[in-house]
Amino acid sequence: MRTIGIFALVAAAGLAACGQSGGDDAANTTANAPPPVKKHPTYCFFKDAATRAWSASPDASGNVSVKGQVKVDDRRYRGDLGQSEVAGDTASVWLTMAPNTGYSDEDNWWDVAITVPGSTAVASVTVLCGKKEVAKLKIRRG
Repeated sequence: MRTIGIFALVAAAGLAACGQSGGDDAANTTANAPPPVKKHPTYCFFKDAATRAWSASPDASGNVSVKGQVKVDDRRYRGDLGQSEVAGDTASVWLTMAPNTGYSDEDNWWDVAITVPGSTAVASVTVLCGKKEVAKLKIRRG
């Protein structure tokens, strides 16, 4: 009698395991999900008077190189152009603040630069600080 009870318990457990999907639904959902939306900085650490000398020009491979200067009064930090995005014939770059791991300039003005990948067809670049437009630059090609 005891053997029949154990056999019934093992059979019930075996049948219950047959109905499990093995977690493939979660893997399929993740694989079919759209790519995550790239988040851009939303806060600006810089005042208008703390940015200057913006320029944009094509480099040797045709991609756009953006340069400028930003002033950071706290020497623990430096200015940085960290993210870029290309949409058609326009590009955007975001001005941010990053930790200073090296020296600090005496007057606290930092040279910042970025080359925007895939920007050979870009005609203008917008430099953004959070949601604020810092500079709108036209690209001269040819």
